[in-house]
Amino acid sequence: MRILVTGANGMLGRDLVPALAAAGHETAGVTRVAFDVTNRDETLRAIGEAAPDLVVHAAAYTRVDDAEREPEKVFAVNHAGTRNVVDACGARGARLAYVSTDYVFDGTARIPYQEADPTNPISVYGRSKRMGEREVERLGNDGLIVRTSWLYGPHGPNFVEAILRQAREKGRFTVVNDQEGSPTHTEDLAEAIAVLVDLGAGGKVHFSGAGSCTWFEFAREIVAQGGMSGVETLPVTSESLGRPAPRPVYSVLCLDRYVSLTGRRPRGWKEALGRYLERRGRAASKPDDRHKEVGIS
Repeated sequence: MRILVTGANGMLGRDLVPALAAAGHETAGVTRVAFDVTNRDETLRAIGEAAPDLVVHAAAYTRVDDAEREPEKVFAVNHAGTRNVVDACGARGARLAYVSTDYVFDGTARIPYQEADPTNPISVYGRSKRMGEREVERLGNDGLIVRTSWLYGPHGPNFVEAILRQAREKGRFTVVNDQEGSPTHTEDLAEAIAVLVDLGAGGKVHFSGAGSCTWFEFAREIVAQGGMSGVETLPVTSESLGRPAPRPVYSVLCLDRYVSLTGRRPRGWKEALGRYLERRGRAASKPDDRHKEVGIS
């Protein structure tokens, strides 16, 4: 297939393009320089001229706390921008794969969320992504919505790097211990999307690292696998950090539909973390000020 990937310079996009190309597809990645999804005319023109068989829409506004302060900008990208991409795909007769989030759920469940479970986002970011999902639903089976959670990868700011930096620089830090989810390596998600695309899957599919943990437990595992001795990690509540955006306290995704469709079981989150650290080279590398802290202090 001829595939167009939006958000190609993002943390996920930079893994998606090679994963789709490796699966044998003619893949082109585009950034905001090529066209701005919030500009309807630009989007219709650019996708029409590219003539893809499928668009993987990974471009998004993902700064969860900033979203609370600038909702107009968030909805312009995640809702209206997605509507523009959906309309362009409809006009072209192209399929669409849309990357969504566990934040469409409110976190009140105590068992992993299935695709058909009711959504009730509690943050501006979550609401904007759910509105984007509703646009994709207009395409019927030509629209694929892949929900994921707690992404980290080698091509952008992420929790793993933030923890490693804190461990090097402070040796003692706190991490929230009242939010439970599933860390997901971007390389694993990109490969999963490539498999789903090949299968012609439609509707909603959940994908994440297998298993679950709190951010505190994730941080402890990062420190342990990073071989960083003498580091003290302390648990705190989300309320004590006073972050602008509320987070689901439980957002573990049920992976059964992905397994049923593909016959593949997602890598466990601890194994995926080990793979990330191994590929990273050395856990204690030079600090990178681009990496944001997520729920740590």
